[in-house]
This record gives sequence, structure tokens and C-alpha cells, in this order.
Amino acid sequence: MKRFLNYFTTFEKLLWCASVLMITVSFIIFDRSNFLTLAASIIGVTSLIFIAKGNPIGQIMMIIFSLFYGWISFSYAYYGEIFTYLGMSLPMAAMTLVSWLKHPYEGKKSEVEVSSLSKGKKKIMVILTVVVTAAFYFILKYFNTANLIPSTISVTTSFVAAYLTFTSFQSTPSFSFLRSKKQ
Repeated sequence: MKRFLNYFTTFEKLLWCASVLMITVSFIIFDRSNFLTLAASIIGVTSLIFIAKGNPIGQIMMIIFSLFYGWISFSYAYYGEIFTYLGMSLPMAAMTLVSWLKHPYEGKKSEVEVSSLSKGKKKIMVILTVVVTAAFYFILKYFNTANLIPSTISVTTSFVAAYLTFTSFQSTPSFSFLRSKKQ
């Protein structure tokens, strides 16, 4: 337990506590009944702090969060969110988890090897982001998604975050068929 408590800096602990506190207070003020939403939100914010440190546990938690949030979204007919979390975030978290486990930093299982993003990967990111954004705009429009533009922007930012997370270390096998030989 002591090792776990020392894993995070004081700032990270305070950030996580403040986030959980705001989520809990919001739940108490606005909801008080949907505990699955409360659990999903706490799992989500906890996953982010582990992911920020490059710890694979964060990806496992993101998979669980995606499943919870997909179910919650389905129950409210938020189809755009279902596509985003079950169709994009969950598979990306699963692929990232496998990749992170294959590329530990100096043999440490709780940290991933990180490198800078090559020009080729940046180009691929821009192209894929445009394609994903356009595709999801029409998918979300087809399902009469409320707040179409914000939902589309949410998909875009989620995709970019997932792409950067997945391709952020040196020997990423992702999208190798799209790479140029100059990298």
C-alpha cells in the first residue's frame, strides 16, 4: 500500500482527489440514483491518471469505463457516445494495452517506453482524423444525434487522444502499412 501511495506525486494525488470530489458532489446534487454513472465516472478519471503516467492499469480501467459508459449511453439512446466508446475507445484501449505490455520502459511493467512522434505518424494522424471526423459526422447525423457538432468534435478529440496514446512509443507496429520508407 505504501508503494502505491508513493507512486503518485502530491499534485497527482490532489488532482485525483479533487476530480473524484467534484464528480461525487455533482452526483449528489444532480442525480443521487444512477450509481453506475458515478462508478463509471470515478473509474474514468482514475484511468486517466494512470494513463498519464504510462501505466497499463489505466488502459484496463479505460476498457471497463468504456463498457460502463457504453451501457449508460445505450440506456439514454446516446448513439454517438456508444459508437465513440464501444466502437473506438474500447478497441483502442485494448490494442494500446497489448502494445504497452509489449514495450515496457526498461523492463518495468508499470511504465511504457515513450518516444517522439515521427513526421510520418503525424501525417497519418491528420489524415485519419479527417476521415474519422467526416465518417462519424454522417454516422451521428444518420442517428439524429442531439448536438451534432459537439458530438462530432468529441469523436475527433477522442480519436486523436487514442491515436497519440497508441503510437507514442518507438516500436509501434500500428498502421505500419501506411508508413513511408523515410521514417
